[in-house]
Amino acid sequence: MLNRRHLLAFAAAGAALAASGVATAAPPAQTASDPAEAAKLNALLDRIFAESLATSPLLATYLGIDKDENAAAKSQLDSLSPEALARNEAMTRKAQVDLEAIDATKLTGMDAVNLATLLYAGGTQVMGYDRYDFGNRAGANPYWLHQLGGAYRDVPDFLDTMHTIETAEDAEAYLSRLEAMAVLMDEETALVTADIGKGVVPPDFVLDRTLVQLRAFKAPAAAENDLVGSLVRRTGEKSLAGDWAARATAIVSDRIYPATDRQIALLEAQRPTATHDAGVWRLPNADGYYAFGIRNYTTTSLTGDQVHELGLTQVAEISARADAILKAEGRSEGTVGARLAALGKEPQFVYPNTDAGKAELLEALNAQTEAMQARLPEMFNNLPKSTVDIRRVPPAIEAGAPGGYYQGPSLDGTRPGAYYINLRDTAEWPKWTLPTLTYHEAVPGHHFQIAIQTEAQGIPMVRRILGFSAYSEGWGLYAEQLADEMGVYEGDPWGQLGYLQSLLFRAVRLVVDSGLHHKRWSREQAIRYMVDTLGDQESSVTTEVERYCVWPGQASSYKIGHTEWLRLRDQARAALGDRFDIKGFHDTALASGGMPLEVLADVVGQWTATQRA
Repeated sequence: MLNRRHLLAFAAAGAALAASGVATAAPPAQTASDPAEAAKLNALLDRIFAESLATSPLLATYLGIDKDENAAAKSQLDSLSPEALARNEAMTRKAQVDLEAIDATKLTGMDAVNLATLLYAGGTQVMGYDRYDFGNRAGANPYWLHQLGGAYRDVPDFLDTMHTIETAEDAEAYLSRLEAMAVLMDEETALVTADIGKGVVPPDFVLDRTLVQLRAFKAPAAAENDLVGSLVRRTGEKSLAGDWAARATAIVSDRIYPATDRQIALLEAQRPTATHDAGVWRLPNADGYYAFGIRNYTTTSLTGDQVHELGLTQVAEISARADAILKAEGRSEGTVGARLAALGKEPQFVYPNTDAGKAELLEALNAQTEAMQARLPEMFNNLPKSTVDIRRVPPAIEAGAPGGYYQGPSLDGTRPGAYYINLRDTAEWPKWTLPTLTYHEAVPGHHFQIAIQTEAQGIPMVRRILGFSAYSEGWGLYAEQLADEMGVYEGDPWGQLGYLQSLLFRAVRLVVDSGLHHKRWSREQAIRYMVDTLGDQESSVTTEVERYCVWPGQASSYKIGHTEWLRLRDQARAALGDRFDIKGFHDTALASGGMPLEVLADVVGQWTATQRA
């Protein structure tokens, strides 16, 4: 039922499936759900989670429950074989039919939220299965292998950060997963080959970036590959006797590197005839694919034109606010983007691009996180128990990786949340841009929201691990604005400018995402628009644009989600007046778990009605 787009890699302590009911901060129902219908729904949600767990060893490890009855999962990876893909599709279709058989009129409160959320998620997946025959059909991901996705990129980091090693059995399981990685890569190669036969080939620049990363992955001698190093380091730390280095090196050399060579050869063969056109509009039989991407990532039915116009409007509004700050600080010559670019190059704002400079940057991020953590009770009653680490994106994948991203904690609490920052070049991170990134990725942004969701009581496990980009990324931007409203930038115009540039960046994404996939912009046109509007480094902008090309619609989820979070807050405040409680609003919307924006609107609406009563 659930694919990896929906499964957030996080969890909270206490791994038992919770019965569906009204969560502590969720909107109470005026009447209770029909007991029989609620029981029917709860049993179905338990089944969906159990099926997802049984078919995804990755999920078991993400959640930190790859032990005891789930111990077999620790030596396996998810499969992309034809049989596995067919099984997953059948499970999804069956679950959707069963969900649609539930009588929604007999459910209230959290039961109603649970049903509406799962219906939307499953309905979107079935839509992809029905309409398209290429890429990951359950989500708007047209290419199996690219600079942001593929076993070569995902598995090494997964094994290093999530596959725990405490015993010799854990190390043996690691070796088994290395074997499985080679199998998975060949399964990917088969899927890419099949899609090539249908005329589905990434743009030439995506092939180039992916080839750079594949070659970098294979560049070290097998014994020096991080896959070997991670196992050797951690078995050494635990004093686990065994010939781990030699055995892992043999698998990398004899199995994984040849599989990598096959992927490189396949992409190299496509490069001479690959198109430079960037958008998914050029793909065969792809009518409506961008609209599908918008539904998939933003949980709205906005059209490409509507997304584009919203972006242009918000770019103009935010640019005007940034212009006022720049002028007040004596920077009045040139466009807003040109002035931001010049400001970002001033030596006082740039960390040295050295190991020492990068260490200093990370130290500053940790200090910002600690300072915000101390102020969270000003805006929230419920605080998460999980902590968050700040880490550098692994250098092996930093060339194509995003600027920052978040990875959630494990269910058992042994692995904290982590926010990653790409430090390939510190010039991409002027000092005045960093506080806002911290508030987005850590607290009160992604880590706060995801930890609250997984620690929430009264919602079933499948809802604790279900994610929607517009909800979570919209919250991330809302958290940035909340920090500004809390006064963190008082007396710091540069910090507030960084906050506005972040908002501007996400508004620009609306324009560029719809420009590429709906307006048929070229890669170069998108890059130039972003550089001119934002003043960002062309290197970082290029990575961004190429990201949008392989995830149509995802880049729009941030600002669309943020706009809706603000609309709902303003609507509740207008309705309640002096009775509006910002802590209650936050606690309610977060404790109810990730959901489509239309379901979030219902949750906030019910809470507002209850507060009025």
